[in-house]
Amino acid sequence: MSTEVEEASASGPSIHAGGDIVQKLEQAKELKDKGDAAFQQGETKAALASYHTCLFYLSGLDKNALQKALGKPVPAPPPIEAVDAQEKPKTEVDELSEKIYSNMSQCHIKNGNWKRALETADKALTFNPKNRKALFRKAKALGETGWFEKADAILEDLIKDAESPEKEACVAELSRLREMDKERSQKHDQKMKGFLKKGQLSLAKED
Repeated sequence: MSTEVEEASASGPSIHAGGDIVQKLEQAKELKDKGDAAFQQGETKAALASYHTCLFYLSGLDKNALQKALGKPVPAPPPIEAVDAQEKPKTEVDELSEKIYSNMSQCHIKNGNWKRALETADKALTFNPKNRKALFRKAKALGETGWFEKADAILEDLIKDAESPEKEACVAELSRLREMDKERSQKHDQKMKGFLKKGQLSLAKED
């Protein structure tokens, strides 16, 4: 589950339909595809470079103008009571950005850069709090940085309605993190016992 990258939609309008705006979107998609290919080859640095450039293209796009250029309706603003991110209407730029950030998180996981893995997973989740790959990657990064309770809670929630092979991946990761937490706790306890023993010896010498 965690080693897969999320693919952008292959379908798209002709570049001529919306001029520069649509052309930039197509270029962004090509960069994402390039990043995905690099990741599959194990070239995470090249993948991240492509993803970063892709986000640069997307950040300069007027989302509403793009929707019009694509012949799609401009999303209406969400009602006041719609406070959850999943209730907010999304554009194609939002959907592409979500996938890119999730894929960047996986690249950072491969590189062992847990802080950036967590940050980019969170970025993906701002576009879609229910993105299961991003949630899995966030849990993995949280566990690796010592936030076992938070990681545990996310994985438990994912397992509840997960199907194979996602369920097996979540169960395996949860088991791995719990074992890691157990080992760290044991090392911490041993260290504390060592400090206490030294303190007792020091007091005995003073007497």
